Amino acid sequence: MDTPIYLALDFPTWEESSAFIDSNGLQGIPVKVGMELFYREGPRVIEQLKENNHSIFLDLKLHDIPTTVNKAMKNLAKLGVDIVNVHALGGSEMIKAAKEGLIKGAVNKEVPKLLAVTLLTSMGESTLKQELHVNDTIESTVVRLAKLANDSGADGVVCSAHEANKIKISCGFDFLTVTPGIRLTNSANNDQKRIATPVFAKQNGADAIVIGRSITQAKQPIKAYQQALKEWGNVIK
Repeated sequence: MDTPIYLALDFPTWEESSAFIDSNGLQGIPVKVGMELFYREGPRVIEQLKENNHSIFLDLKLHDIPTTVNKAMKNLAKLGVDIVNVHALGGSEMIKAAKEGLIKGAVNKEVPKLLAVTLLTSMGESTLKQELHVNDTIESTVVRLAKLANDSGADGVVCSAHEANKIKISCGFDFLTVTPGIRLTNSANNDQKRIATPVFAKQNGADAIVIGRSITQAKQPIKAYQQALKEWGNVIK
């Protein structure tokens, strides 16, 4: 992917997001917009970001009946974002319907990339087995869901960096792996369990990473962002 590091704009309002970007010299960098910000601001926040040349990963994790997801994706595609996602646990018909909706709604035939979320990086083995009653390992479950997504027309998956390489082997190296749960060296884990550093993610097959609190809560966010680029392997000019 041309944009390997997406900054998670985990702020409640566009005003706070915009102020953070402007005050820290982060104009034009790739960003992820999640539920908190999008549900408050709606399409306006996407329009503002596009006006400022940000590549956008719209992270809403749709999970509903195929018809509903198809119609929702048709509308989201019209926003002109670069990436959208669904939950792989919604099944093959839902994933196919999502892709069809994106194609129908695409502006100038620029279809957003469709990712399927495998398992949330906040989930551990105990949650999988004791609460969801899945008697398999996280790695096997994630790879199985990735194969389902690949067979259903998704362009890639959201997974932890720990499973990215196995997914590449199973689904092909053109199948995208985008990894959240990224922490810079010496950063706190917070509520994530399956975390990784940028360098580990890249070495283990990630095409792109999503990083939030290690930058947004840093004392010097621009330096933290530059550190992320260094750890990923980019050259800082």
